[in-house]
Amino acid sequence: MPAPPDPFEAATRAAVLAGAPVPAGLTARDPAQLARRFAVYRNNVAVSLVEALATRFPVVQRLVGEAFFRATARAFVAEQPPRSPVLTFYGDAFPDFLAAFPPASGLPWLADVARLEAARTHSYHAADADPLEPAALAAVAERDPDSWGLAPHPALRIVPSEHPVVAIWLKNQPGAAPGPLAARGPEIALVSRPRLDVRVALAEPGEGAFLAACMAGASFADAAAAALAAVADFDPGRALARILSLGLAARITDIAGDLS
Repeated sequence: MPAPPDPFEAATRAAVLAGAPVPAGLTARDPAQLARRFAVYRNNVAVSLVEALATRFPVVQRLVGEAFFRATARAFVAEQPPRSPVLTFYGDAFPDFLAAFPPASGLPWLADVARLEAARTHSYHAADADPLEPAALAAVAERDPDSWGLAPHPALRIVPSEHPVVAIWLKNQPGAAPGPLAARGPEIALVSRPRLDVRVALAEPGEGAFLAACMAGASFADAAAAALAAVADFDPGRALARILSLGLAARITDIAGDLS
């Protein structure tokens, strides 16, 4: 059974992260300066957490401006402080926070841009795996497509959006040419790390549904059927070629186990 939380530690955490009063038992050489000194420490912690969010969501910050971003990030930190000293994935809840944040209500695409950036962090830190080589398909070339499937690369993340999230993200990369967006409709981002670098690709029609079905363990035939239900002219062969070229698959599987 885990030990109960230390009351002083809990009170200090609440004071630092949630703005609670300075905890009883905390002392300073000059008691009159205790509250001021603690406020400085509390502010330094908040600033460091805001910096962590700015590092993880640079495109969101670029889209709304530094002042708006930092005010928003401070509101998020106050509402949802970190639960772990490891800040790698701190901000996973930031996209949902943005979606419900009234000052950002006029930017309906902002939360999905944040979801794409959060997915990039998870892709970067995902398990390593060699991408599936096209030659491996020879093992299943003559088999019933109901009997085998594709195991997506462990770094693959799918980010669907009702907005042109990939186009917005690309337009706000360093060195991107300024100008209006060509894309206007929904887009699905495919975030991956087949080797060392995280990549963002725009899914072609049906590919998101196909890969989502693969992630759920569907056979190649069932994944293709899911994609065809979403997009009538989905081409499984073209999708398979693109998936392999982008390094989005790790191995071939079958109902009974791994084939490769």
